[in-house]
Amino acid sequence: MDSARFPPRAPDLRRAGIGLRTPHFEALGASRPAVSFLEVHSENYFADGGPALGWLERFRADYPVSLHGVALSLGSADRLDPVHLDRLARLVARIEPALVSEHLCWSRIGARNLGELLPLPYSEESLAVVCSRVDETQERLGRRLLVENVSAYLRFRESTIPEGEFVAEVARRTGCGVLLDVNNAYVNAENHGTDARAFLAAIDPASVGEIHLAGPERTEDGLIDSHGTRVPPEVWTLYEETIARLGPVPTLVEWDTNIPALDVLVAEAGKASAVLLRAGDRAKVDT
Repeated sequence: MDSARFPPRAPDLRRAGIGLRTPHFEALGASRPAVSFLEVHSENYFADGGPALGWLERFRADYPVSLHGVALSLGSADRLDPVHLDRLARLVARIEPALVSEHLCWSRIGARNLGELLPLPYSEESLAVVCSRVDETQERLGRRLLVENVSAYLRFRESTIPEGEFVAEVARRTGCGVLLDVNNAYVNAENHGTDARAFLAAIDPASVGEIHLAGPERTEDGLIDSHGTRVPPEVWTLYEETIARLGPVPTLVEWDTNIPALDVLVAEAGKASAVLLRAGDRAKVDT
């Protein structure tokens, strides 16, 4: 892959970004808050025109953009959908995003899209399938892809590789980056009794290109990755520990359900910005 294809405009590492959602278009256009970047779900902008794409192109003039896919199905036993991949490639060429990412999961079988980010068995067979799909995607896009660890509500008996090592090995074999979702690591640890810190420590710091934060919903059956509340204290603690280890990394606050007013979301991102600023200050002192 040619590193010159990467767009020159990168996120500001002193600030966190926010997810761009339709209810905020007008307010964001009017207020232009000081956030690092905007992230959108890629599939919502596959059309060749329309109001949503017009808004995104408008915001692209003021902010770096991250394209975050939810339906490429990197872990499916089927081949990648060439139409989907072509649409993503066209959007990447049109928007010139700072970051492009997808989930490390599967969501499609045959012509049927299940609309869910379904977990993988962490096995050598699954690893080979995922790596081939990541290689194909990066070759088509002509740039590095980030892959995100997902929340899972079940585990497979066939899994023989710890999740953190599986994610790290995908990055090592393919040269892709990691979108490290700290909230998902917390949700999985709470639901399955695993160690979130062990998962986070298994990831090569050099591979981490973005971090996600979000708020889960607690139910009597466990945590649900709803993206509908403020980031909880436990996730903030994991995030601060992660940034202390990695240094400043482009960070996004996701809020996809029960969407609040824009100023509430920007304030939540401001908490992450404070962590990034402290890490940047420590790095200056160390050097």
